[in-house]
Amino acid sequence: MAPSALAIDLGSSSAIVWADQRGIVGAPSSTLVRRGRITDVDGCAALLTELAHRFPQPLPAVDVVVACRPVLSTDDDQDVMRHVIDTAFAPRRTVFIESVRAAAIGSGAAAGSLLVADVGAELTELALLREGRVTVARRADIGTRDLAQGATAGLLADVVAHHLRGLRDVCPAEDLAEATARGLLLVGDGADHPELPGALADTLDLRIHRTPEPRAAAVNGAAQAARSLLRHPAFA
Repeated sequence: MAPSALAIDLGSSSAIVWADQRGIVGAPSSTLVRRGRITDVDGCAALLTELAHRFPQPLPAVDVVVACRPVLSTDDDQDVMRHVIDTAFAPRRTVFIESVRAAAIGSGAAAGSLLVADVGAELTELALLREGRVTVARRADIGTRDLAQGATAGLLADVVAHHLRGLRDVCPAEDLAEATARGLLLVGDGADHPELPGALADTLDLRIHRTPEPRAAAVNGAAQAARSLLRHPAFA
């Protein structure tokens, strides 16, 4: 039997699962993940199991899972996610990829130096990537869901601007100059907000690039990574 792979993006608003040769399924996860951290282990495992059953054909034994994780996740965060994945799928191998890196890959924009902002429902991430690798990153516990609690698109833009100033203090100047000349890649829930892209453009004085599928960019990139892993001799 041919080796099989999954890609997973388990966020604060939704869980998305991609299966090789089967496509993508998803469902809300808002009560299970808070601020990018799993708060209901059993519930997340049950949700992923239920999503697997939505594919028209049963999934074979899973050889590899590529799972998105927020930047600056702790070892404990990763261990919890690994436990959820093991419970739901029992894969031979689990590989983690930063959500911003996966989104860059999924958007076809990973080459060179790149600034990526992933504005999710409850978490905002900003990272400088160089040739598809995260060089430095920041995160903040605020997202589009906070807009219903009094936050504004301008506030979210200010948060991104604050972290961009922080990146300037530690990033190689040449890489950051190249990245800012390209503009900012905006993914996640925030890319679909009617006011946020404009607020970011005004506050940062940068071009804002919205990927065609901002909510699926990360899982699409993780899927590409999973396909690449399947070509490794270890899975032949």
